[in-house]
Amino acid sequence: MSVTIKDVAKAAGVSVATVSRVLNNSAAVSEETAAAVNEVIKEMGYSPNFLGRNLRKCETNNILAILPSTSHTVYSDIIRGMQDAAYPNYDILLSTSNSHLGTEMRLLEMLFNRTVDAAVLLGTQLEAQTLNDLNKRYNIALCCERVSGAKILTVTINDEAAAYDAVKMFLEKGKTKIGLVTTGGHTDALSSVDREAGYVRALSEYGIKAEEKYIYRCSYEYSDGCEAMKYFLSLDEMPQAIFCISDLLAAGVIKQAFKEGIAVGTQLEVCGFDNISLSEMYTPGITTVAQPGYDMGRMVINKLLDNMHSTVKNNDMIVLDHKLVIRGSAK
Repeated sequence: MSVTIKDVAKAAGVSVATVSRVLNNSAAVSEETAAAVNEVIKEMGYSPNFLGRNLRKCETNNILAILPSTSHTVYSDIIRGMQDAAYPNYDILLSTSNSHLGTEMRLLEMLFNRTVDAAVLLGTQLEAQTLNDLNKRYNIALCCERVSGAKILTVTINDEAAAYDAVKMFLEKGKTKIGLVTTGGHTDALSSVDREAGYVRALSEYGIKAEEKYIYRCSYEYSDGCEAMKYFLSLDEMPQAIFCISDLLAAGVIKQAFKEGIAVGTQLEVCGFDNISLSEMYTPGITTVAQPGYDMGRMVINKLLDNMHSTVKNNDMIVLDHKLVIRGSAK
């Protein structure tokens, strides 16, 4: 017969509650008592039924993180920050929606049936009203991507201001023909919309009207960056600088530019976004907008845990700082 917690308590000469506290690493038990109980647990080969215990207290100690895609390495730092903030009391369970609403809702059933205690969405197809309704019943948060009108805990950066800073860098050097490579029209992500708005605002401040011919709309793929450069080369006047809303797109632009014999960093300047590891390893290094991914991940979990253990939810949008990282593609 299997050993029960009552058997351990009897053998150790303590109460069942004391054994439970030892199993939960409670500070309410002295070191001597904890050592004695742990020795009995080891000798008797007791294995606590964590699943049953979690069901009884209606907690799983699991937090679901739903990614829209696994192809974007920008999420790696965010996830690392989430895991560090959750350790050692919670585990982060990762899943991917592929930006499909049906898949996202199916994954959220883990929250509805209490398989997880909370969920973080790193990009969502859900509308603001749906998110607000869910937030009344469950512990959820947004990270990286904001949703207009969603009154739930959100940790992000100011994408509009970040893009503005990047484009203004080109303008201050006297560049007047600046291309934009964006996913606008291919995604509903507000980060893309905001970054285009920052591009337009920077040009406007310098008396330059944004021209559609200098805007290339595509997806996030590296190959789209290559196609964007081919398109810009087909224009009567090629851009003097190109702002890309991701580093992968910037890498594609640079690769194609070199194939066409264009010196990146002198004849053409390029700036990306995200500061993924590739941007530093690429030749030339890619000038980019750095998001504080690790800090975003830590922040969203810390604030979410506070919400989980509080009667009043923090539904703020927390905006962390971005910074320009200057490398060879735009010295």
